[in-house]
Amino acid sequence: MEILAFGVQSDEKPLIERAFAGQHDVRCLDVFLTEDTAPIAAGYEVISTSVNADLGGSVLQTLAAGGTQMIAQRSTGFNNIDLDVAERLALQVARVSYYSPHSVAEFAWTLAMAVNRRIVRAVSRTRDFDFRLDGLLGRDMHGRTAGVVGTGKIGEAFARIAHGFGMNLLGWDIAENPACTALGMTYVEKERLFTEADLISLHVPLLPATHHIIGEDALSAMKDDAILVNSSRGGLVDSTALVAALRAGRFTGVGLDVYEAEAGLFYVDKSMEGIDDDTLARLVTFPNVIVTSHQAYYTRDAVGQIIDATVRNVADYLAGRRSENVLVPAHVAAP
Repeated sequence: MEILAFGVQSDEKPLIERAFAGQHDVRCLDVFLTEDTAPIAAGYEVISTSVNADLGGSVLQTLAAGGTQMIAQRSTGFNNIDLDVAERLALQVARVSYYSPHSVAEFAWTLAMAVNRRIVRAVSRTRDFDFRLDGLLGRDMHGRTAGVVGTGKIGEAFARIAHGFGMNLLGWDIAENPACTALGMTYVEKERLFTEADLISLHVPLLPATHHIIGEDALSAMKDDAILVNSSRGGLVDSTALVAALRAGRFTGVGLDVYEAEAGLFYVDKSMEGIDDDTLARLVTFPNVIVTSHQAYYTRDAVGQIIDATVRNVADYLAGRRSENVLVPAHVAAP
């Protein structure tokens, strides 16, 4: 069988080809799955997609009409997939339920420390042989308070690093993680966390209940010198409200690895044409903001685990097995 993989990065391609070698042929495309590119999948029973694929109703209908029966998404999140339509069209959908939480947690801390210690500005200066320290004053994390919104595997890994810095820990989640309480984390209402934390890091999935969990009210509650990091899903933060807060001179720094309207922008070179997203364009102009393009997961360890899980998902589909990765099981469509 030949499998069609959309949205494959150049670093990722040899890893995918090596993982499937001896089992299936794989055709890797650097284009992302959209309404315009969906017809390319015609004739492919199995396709693999990236986190920014458009798997809305119309795309799923195009895939099903072209003969696709199984979609293996190379990510944990699946807010981009209309699961109800997939089930109605008898499309099996699987994701990667687990990969290294350390990849994302470590990157979240990289963003936090980069904005705290003004690393981007410092490097830019020294490239011009400007070795002044003016404007580069940071602060110790030791003794300050980290607020962890979402204390699953990634949130726990983030909290362990914070504990290593000697920080006080506040957490918010629908259920407490015993490993986090063992670190000394105090679980509180999110309103208290926003008010008291010096550093706030987001590690919850994007659901209706968490959409814009960081909105105008939450931003207003935060300390003026707080640091906010989002390495989870862009829709957790109301970007327009964030721009307004930054324009008012709020926050020591903001690190964003995700953006709520990133589809069609992230993973694409727009350097020669610019973008028409005024909110994102404004965000990247603030000197205390760092925006990266959804790369927190992008380590050899995590990507390797994602690809291995994708290979297993395809094998399970072909063998008629169901694992914890299956979001929509295979079934016979109603006549």
